[in-house]
Order: sequence, then C-alpha cells, then structure tokens
Amino acid sequence: MWIKICGIRDVETAAAVAALGVQAIGLNFFARSPRVIEPDTAARIVADLPPQVEPIGVFVNHTVSEIEDICRRTGLRTVQLHGDESPEVVAALAVRFRIIRAFRVGDAGLASVAESLDRCRQLGAMPFACLVDANVTGHYGGTGHTAPWDLLRRDWKTTEWPPLILAGGLRPDNVVEAIQSVQPWGVDVAGGVESAPGMKDIDKVREFVRQCRRVTP
Repeated sequence: MWIKICGIRDVETAAAVAALGVQAIGLNFFARSPRVIEPDTAARIVADLPPQVEPIGVFVNHTVSEIEDICRRTGLRTVQLHGDESPEVVAALAVRFRIIRAFRVGDAGLASVAESLDRCRQLGAMPFACLVDANVTGHYGGTGHTAPWDLLRRDWKTTEWPPLILAGGLRPDNVVEAIQSVQPWGVDVAGGVESAPGMKDIDKVREFVRQCRRVTP
C-alpha cells in the first residue's frame, strides 16, 4: 500500500514521518490552506528526505509557470494538481513532471473524471495516478468528509484508468474499512493525523501507518 502523509510544514516533522515507512509526503502550496508551506522550507525538506520517500508538491489552480518555478526552487519532480486544472495543463506539466491528478467526487459519479481522463489520453498525458477526495462545495480538500467509497469500488475503471489514491476523511480508526471497501492502490491523509489544523501528531501518523499495514503488508 502506497501511503502519503500530506500537509507537512517543517523539516523535523518531515523527518519523523519519513522514519515511519511511508512512501510519500505532500507539500502544499495553496495559499488558503492551513497547511501551506513556503518554497524555501519545502526545499530544505526535499533535500533532507531519504530517497525512498517521495516529496509531492500540491497545487491548486496555480499557473504552469508558477508550478515550474516552485518545482525548480524546491527540487520537486512530482506534482499533484488539486484544483480545476484542465487536461491541457496536465499535458503541459507532464513533459517535465510526474502528475497526480486529484478529483473531487460525490454521489453524482465519475462522469467528469472519465471526461478529463479521456482528454488526457488524447493529449498523450495520462497522469501517473489519480487521487479522489470528497466533493464539498467551495473547498478543494481538507474537509474531513469521506469520498463515496461504494461508488469508487463499483465504478473505478481499474484496468483503463491510472491507479486510485483514496483521500478524504481518512483516519487511523477508519482507514482499514476504507481500504477494504475501495481497494485503492494508495491512501492519502492530512487532517486525520493532526492535533490541530496543520499540526501533525506523530503518534496518529504512526497508528495510521500501522492500520494500513494490517490489511496491506
């Protein structure tokens, strides 16, 4: 199971999280997020991470040039697009970066996901993976709401679409159920392992990882 802990904001927390055996950490550059990080701090985190832990830049409706500039300054090579970015933006960035495309999904289903991925395929720029978060009006994630697990298990096209990373409302006490329900390739958590918005609780991170390993060694 691929595990990403998102919203890391300092070098010490990044090192503590990396030591727990996760595959990735998320560095959030969305100015309105309580987990926003400055590029200079992100660069120090990227430089200090062990090679087996992948740093991922999280962007929400940034321009291509803004993303390229931040990645150049920080050394990031993987980009998570978590806003309303078009397939054309995905294609422009995929020339240089590995892309995780985030989608906010509700009970309306996966039609918009299918449309976006079909266009990415036409452009020769399918994302490396897709992250699915809950669809909450006016928010781009971090709401604590869960995505529609049953819908994802039933309708995600596992043989045609990129690997599924499940996000949205995951916590140590529900991640086992989430994995068993959806059977995703990976999981992503931010607020579910915090003591306060933007403040990671290492004990909660440790328990989250332990619970994931219970069902996916």
